[in-house]
Amino acid sequence: MIEFRGKQFQCHMEVTLDLIGGKWKLLLLWKLGENGVMRFNELGRLHPRLTQKMLTQQLRELQADGLVNRKSYDQVPPKVEYSLTERGRALLPILSEMIDWGRDYVDGEEAATPKPD
Repeated sequence: MIEFRGKQFQCHMEVTLDLIGGKWKLLLLWKLGENGVMRFNELGRLHPRLTQKMLTQQLRELQADGLVNRKSYDQVPPKVEYSLTERGRALLPILSEMIDWGRDYVDGEEAATPKPD
């Protein structure tokens, strides 16, 4: 049993899933890794189903967990930029492997699916 931040976990995989699990967290981490720094509205355009409320929630959680930096500029209109922390960047090779696995899976499924005559 692992106790971390007041929660009980069965294993370290469960801790990892707690930190990066969520509908949009992996996509946000990947895009920040690709682009370096992104503004809130740029992140909001990543997917049509990503609502502003959900984007705000997921970014706050990633920031609280030390995976994403938030830099706010004191200007009008407000400007906020997000980037990965060192810990966030450490996830990029894992995310790259996940993308490769997904591509291989899709390719394998398509190859196994009979083509209509």
